Amino acid sequence: MGTEEALDVSEAGVGPGTGETGGELLTRISNEMAHAQKKFFGKGPNAAKSYMLDDMLIIVMRGGFTTAEETMLEFGQQDMVREFRQLFENEMAERLCTMIEDLTGRKVLTYQSQILFQPDVAVEMFLFDSQGGKGTVEVEATARGQLGDDDAGEATDQATLNSQSSSSERP
Repeated sequence: MGTEEALDVSEAGVGPGTGETGGELLTRISNEMAHAQKKFFGKGPNAAKSYMLDDMLIIVMRGGFTTAEETMLEFGQQDMVREFRQLFENEMAERLCTMIEDLTGRKVLTYQSQILFQPDVAVEMFLFDSQGGKGTVEVEATARGQLGDDDAGEATDQATLNSQSSSSERP
């Protein structure tokens, strides 16, 4: 896929200079990551939540396996599902890093994705070039900014989240 498939958040009204800070920024990041998963995987997560800790952004997505992945997991092929997901995320790295840079206004140095089973969780980790300055959007979106607000950073765009279904439960 070429750059025409890049994740465009330029009109999203977020990031530096938009007034979106702290939990609002984290929620937007969660929504955009869920949207990217749905757009490129064909199915988004059931839930997503973002956490910013100094120079690291962590996005936790629950559920969202495709029917083919769920079937492979039923066959006991966790390594195959993990290998495919890792290959896919490696190919998506540039697009996802650009999306996060556009949303946060910060340079992403590196990115890693990991998938866990039972419970089914995907974790996306982005490392920034700095910890952000005191009083900046980055600091407001840290764990300090999430204290007292359990919903801070949760995806709210129900159109990109999949509703919980019993089909995602495996024996």
